Amino acid sequence: MSDKKEAKKAQTSLIADQQTIEDLNLQGKFKQQSIYSLFNRLQTRGGEKVLEGMFLRPLNQPDQINKRSALFAFFQQHRVIFPVIRSQVESMEDYLAGGAGAALPSVAWGIFLKKIQQMLFHSAELLQLQAGQSVTIEVLQAFRIFFSDLKLKTGIAVYQEELDVAEKILQDPRLQGILNGGEEQPSLMQLIKNDYVIRHAMMNQMETLLKLIYELDVFAGVATVAAENEFVYAKALPAEQMVLNMEGFRHPGLRNGVANNLHLTRDRNVLFLTGANMAGKSTFMKSMGIAVYLAHMGFPIAAKKMEFSVKDGLFSSINVSDNLDMGYSHFYAEVLRTKTVAKAVSESLDLYVLFDELFKGTNVKDAYDATLAVTKAFAENRNSFFVVSTHIIEVGEALGKVCDNLQFSFLPTVMKDGVPTYPYTLASGITTDRQGMIIIENEKIVDIIKGNDQVTSKPLISL
Repeated sequence: MSDKKEAKKAQTSLIADQQTIEDLNLQGKFKQQSIYSLFNRLQTRGGEKVLEGMFLRPLNQPDQINKRSALFAFFQQHRVIFPVIRSQVESMEDYLAGGAGAALPSVAWGIFLKKIQQMLFHSAELLQLQAGQSVTIEVLQAFRIFFSDLKLKTGIAVYQEELDVAEKILQDPRLQGILNGGEEQPSLMQLIKNDYVIRHAMMNQMETLLKLIYELDVFAGVATVAAENEFVYAKALPAEQMVLNMEGFRHPGLRNGVANNLHLTRDRNVLFLTGANMAGKSTFMKSMGIAVYLAHMGFPIAAKKMEFSVKDGLFSSINVSDNLDMGYSHFYAEVLRTKTVAKAVSESLDLYVLFDELFKGTNVKDAYDATLAVTKAFAENRNSFFVVSTHIIEVGEALGKVCDNLQFSFLPTVMKDGVPTYPYTLASGITTDRQGMIIIENEKIVDIIKGNDQVTSKPLISL
């Protein structure tokens, strides 16, 4: 047991495996409707890498999470706008990439050679150097003004450490003559001096400043998304408090999505969720999982309010499929997924666990027995939060007799003129809805098979 505790102490981020990442569509710059792409409103390539790092390594310490949330909230409150455009930063990056910490004579000789090549062979290298230096100076000037204005904002204390570093660099005496200069084209000697100071003498400071610019890009970009979508920031609590309180949460990709509330504690740490197909169980679980993941990142969430106990990991089983390469059936893939989560729970990890329709790949009898046994076993763990959904409502009735820490909720179906509709609003209890055959009858599937209903289809188009 002591080894397990030491392993937990060594963790520096929330665990979420690839299945969970894919279930919740969290990562992927070019992946359609990914949560990463929702927040990627950035102006720099470096900022995008910082954002990717935050998505790859969610935090697991309440103070770190709340500190990052406070930073985003500060930038959102003041509607901070990134002061330069993407092309300017890219030009600055390209220019600084040529720095090597060289001495002044070496810098001067290199630029003199470029001048000679320009005169004799019409080389464009000197012009490129001049252009890169000019844009870099513009960016430095813009950020000097930006940080000077930013320090006057209310609540700047949350960003004071980074601000002090940036201002120390931008107020360096070696830079002042360069940044205070006029707009006229510099002489060759001034070009050499500027190049030496920016790309060589202050090479390390420029690298530090770029990192601050990338982080600033993330803070401003994410804050803009939060403001536009009316997202809020969750409050992180220690793991031992065992609280998950979510008010008005929805899927962040659905601007007009239906909001729900959820409250789990140590005494009620298992949500047993029932509802018909299309009632919204999967979307509910994805919305919850995304909120939990983003909250551990310190990112804004699609909710009105959220308080949560920080955990070691988040595991989901929503879109598990068969594996043709390994020869695994759908059911066996579900079994292996359940085994993975069971191992994590047994290793003293405190988790958020989401299971959507456990063991739907097998017959009803086995699915009933397996869902009952697994849910009952998980319910014995009072340090993790579990959400288990199923169509087999009889399991809930059996669990209610042997477990005292389950919360029973369902997503209802409302019949209107013989047609099922779905309000997507969580209700207390276990559903009694059984509309499967009604949907099949409404679609006239049996009539189509028997040939009693004419089905119109578009003719195939020859290519």
